Amino acid sequence: MTEESSTTSHLSVAMLTKEMDKMQTTGGNGIVSSQLFGTVFYLMLAVLVMGIVGAVGNALILYAMYVSKQHKKQVLIFNQNVLDFFGSFFVIITYSVELTNPYLSGVFGYCLCIILLSENLIWSAINGSMVNLAIITIDRYLKVVYPVFSRKWQRPWVINTAMAVAWFVGFAYNIVTVISSTAVIDGVCHSYIVSDSQDQRMGHGIFYLIFFYVMILAIFIFCYWRILLAIRRQAKVMASHSAAGTSNPSQAQSHKIQSNVIKTMIIVSAFFAIAWAPYDIYCFLTATYLVPSLSYSDSAFFATTFIALIYTCTNPFIYATKFDPVREVLVKMIPCKKKNPVQPTVGAQIAEPRPGPANKRAG
Repeated sequence: MTEESSTTSHLSVAMLTKEMDKMQTTGGNGIVSSQLFGTVFYLMLAVLVMGIVGAVGNALILYAMYVSKQHKKQVLIFNQNVLDFFGSFFVIITYSVELTNPYLSGVFGYCLCIILLSENLIWSAINGSMVNLAIITIDRYLKVVYPVFSRKWQRPWVINTAMAVAWFVGFAYNIVTVISSTAVIDGVCHSYIVSDSQDQRMGHGIFYLIFFYVMILAIFIFCYWRILLAIRRQAKVMASHSAAGTSNPSQAQSHKIQSNVIKTMIIVSAFFAIAWAPYDIYCFLTATYLVPSLSYSDSAFFATTFIALIYTCTNPFIYATKFDPVREVLVKMIPCKKKNPVQPTVGAQIAEPRPGPANKRAG
């Protein structure tokens, strides 16, 4: 047992030493090059700005959905914006502290590293957002392709459970990962680099890429492909009814609303695939050591993080332009121009004064 424990400890220290040496040569937390420090600093600042934009944008959409009562009709989408809001909010808090480069010591320093500086809260919320997006896709798939089954089984408690699963998976996975791979060394928080073996770290990188990107992307492609086929069939049926003079206005309106929601989620899903590809591929290459020069604290990492967060910031604007009730609330929040004074109508006659006491006396 002692020999096995010693071997495990040796592997962990070796992995950590290798990562720290890499960061010292590439300008990570142990930055040597002032020029690279400037690049990393400004990229971190850009990520912070992106977090502010995302938090403000998602807060506005949450407010608009609440005022328009859409938070009761589109519960899963509302939950999506809540997760995106918290992800952006934690970006602001985490990077504001990280840019001050605090020296960590004692229990407080370790807790600050595990909870905040490891970006634990950021990625817990964002990972939950990814899971919730897949749940939304499955929900739309069942409603369109299997409407009878959907009406029978998709009760409020099922939806609430699905939302809770998104939060639980996002936070549970990331908290366990951070605790097992983070350490405070020389007053600096080193996250996602401590592991008992290289195989364990590679396994983590492969699992993260497959579960949080490949699998979710596969759900998008399969579900929305089937949804589009079903919508085409429904459109043909409605067209034949219209030709026979038996069209139902309420059914047509319901179909229009459903199609609008589907189009919105297709746009969101496509943008997810594009925006998150650089970050997920970069983390995969870093975790598996396929490119030994990469680390989680160099300029390339923060650049891919910036690109990924564009997705979180853009989502609110997609919802605003696609959901009419939400858009109407947001438009009302825009300060209106002053109304022009009402001009008298051309050709209107000026009314003569009614005879009063003064006129009578004058007569």
